[in-house]
Amino acid sequence: MRFIGSKKNIVGKIEEVLNKHTDGSENTFLDLFAGSNAVGNYFAKKYKIISNDIMYFSYVMARGSLAQKGDLQFHKLKQLDISDPFKYFNSISIDNCESDFVTLEYSPAGPDRRMYFTEDNAKKIDFCRNTIENWKKENLVNDSEYFYLLASLLNAVPYISNTTGTYGAFLKKWDKRAFKPLTLEAPPLYNYFNNEAYNEDSLNLISKLDKNDICYIDTPYNTRQYPSNYHVLEMIAKWNKPELKGVTGQPNLDDEKSDFAVKRKAFKSMEKLLSQIRAKHVIVSYSSDGIIQEEDFINLIKKYAKPNTFEEYKFNYRKYKSKIYNDKKVSEILFYFQPKQEPKINKREESIHLNANLNVNSPQGYIKSPLNYVGGKYKLLPQIIPLFPQEITTFIDLFSGGANIGINVNADKIVFNDINTKINEFFRYLQENDIDDILTQINRYISQYKLSKTNEEGFKKFRVAYNENPNPIMLYTLVSYSFNYQFRFNNDMKFNNPFGRNRSHFSKRMENNLIKFTKKLHQINAEFVDYYFNKLNFDNLDNRSFVYADPPYLITTGSYNDGNRGFVNWTKKQEKQLYDLLDNLSENNIRFALSNVLEHKGIKNESLIRWSEKYNVHHLNYSYSNSSHNTTHLGSDEVLITNY
Repeated sequence: MRFIGSKKNIVGKIEEVLNKHTDGSENTFLDLFAGSNAVGNYFAKKYKIISNDIMYFSYVMARGSLAQKGDLQFHKLKQLDISDPFKYFNSISIDNCESDFVTLEYSPAGPDRRMYFTEDNAKKIDFCRNTIENWKKENLVNDSEYFYLLASLLNAVPYISNTTGTYGAFLKKWDKRAFKPLTLEAPPLYNYFNNEAYNEDSLNLISKLDKNDICYIDTPYNTRQYPSNYHVLEMIAKWNKPELKGVTGQPNLDDEKSDFAVKRKAFKSMEKLLSQIRAKHVIVSYSSDGIIQEEDFINLIKKYAKPNTFEEYKFNYRKYKSKIYNDKKVSEILFYFQPKQEPKINKREESIHLNANLNVNSPQGYIKSPLNYVGGKYKLLPQIIPLFPQEITTFIDLFSGGANIGINVNADKIVFNDINTKINEFFRYLQENDIDDILTQINRYISQYKLSKTNEEGFKKFRVAYNENPNPIMLYTLVSYSFNYQFRFNNDMKFNNPFGRNRSHFSKRMENNLIKFTKKLHQINAEFVDYYFNKLNFDNLDNRSFVYADPPYLITTGSYNDGNRGFVNWTKKQEKQLYDLLDNLSENNIRFALSNVLEHKGIKNESLIRWSEKYNVHHLNYSYSNSSHNTTHLGSDEVLITNY
């Protein structure tokens, strides 16, 4: 989504500022002016996001992706032989699409001959939008499915728009982008902590919310009004088909202008907003071209900030990618402060909140491993688990790692297999011991070595003590204060991960994950074994058994497949052994699923592509940006390959 003032390129800097002040007890992140939801999507891996924007199309995108909570199985559509609504929309012939609002108002086919879209794409937008609306009216999709589909359409529209990025005007000549066919894709899901989405005036919403840990403010700080720049997306989202006027085809927007983007009103609006915020931490994005003078803004913030908590961070970046703005340089400013008014949380509310976290600390109710294990599939659980068979006698997690998959599978028996014996020793310990005793041990180590986010010397002493006399709970506690919470060993199996200064610590969230995981482990029939993957005994499996393989990826650079740090090197030899094993399972009518990537950073796994041709390939919607796979979305094609 191309969006004015999007903070996609500076979310890392926002995180750096926050990391200097957060202590791990923070749970909620309020994004008051969410826009494209780039900031909320980024921080969704750490916090419950409360997304808000006065623009309805922004709310739809948040509701359909960031705050998606419901059943997305499209059961009623499947009864109409529409197994995949995205494929259905993408395969519709233009001959079956009739002209409606978008075609008549935003394409050359209309009386005003506006050039926002080609006639063909405009007709397809009309078809998709009418179909989604009709499915909702006919009760063929639920609310969650409705917003999911609508978010997909809104995400697709900018990629075929004949504009510079906003919709204040269209180009007088066709951009090559406009001739691409409209293509809908399933939106990514970011709802790991029961996120919420609102479509309210920020001043009204902030008066209702008094329990925010982190509040992020990114107001429209110049005179460019968002309603006029995104009216096309707003009309598609609302689908109320109002009368449009002028060359650019805008509705009457007199009542929708933001006071934050009106010079004579901006200061008073900002003061009213800041005076009502109750949060532990506040970050405000601003710019050197803002309509409130920087000095005035600083004085205003200090008026409502606790003494000695105000900080300013300024850096240059290219603000506009549009060619009409050339390479205009501006200074982006981040203001951090702690407001005088703190969140109102009494002990009873805090207890309820922490208990609630036990139920929402993973995607759509899934349990999260207590380990930050390289290559873990936690974020992909909502896409992978629904593709698994319904009835399973024995489930084998062939490369179980952090056990994110196996702990969430329903089966009569679950076998977790991994050659990293240190990991399995930890899980076996959880399996055999009471969670209260485990927590007591962890807290004893923390107290004994004075472990914290800043005490590196205490961490180093503890690391030496573990390597001299290792035990599973010492290892887990050590990892809790290590860089990126990672398990890393040298070739002598000595733990050598460095200190995670100002970031890593045994937080309340980690404690909740550990409790929930351990309780589930005590309820299931599970076994942890340490075999090389093709040395495992498969003789007792039957046609209702299921084997899941998530091996090291041949074409990525994860630390688990380089032959170092206590791991076995993963080469074409091991890759071929795995293919042979899975082929043999299939020949014996045993179901399997394989996670892998077909392509990464322009490199294709040709052997995997050829081998997968005889099986079913499910393409997953996931970016490894900021993940331990150390990849980017560009050129990465994550798949699940099944023989059923």
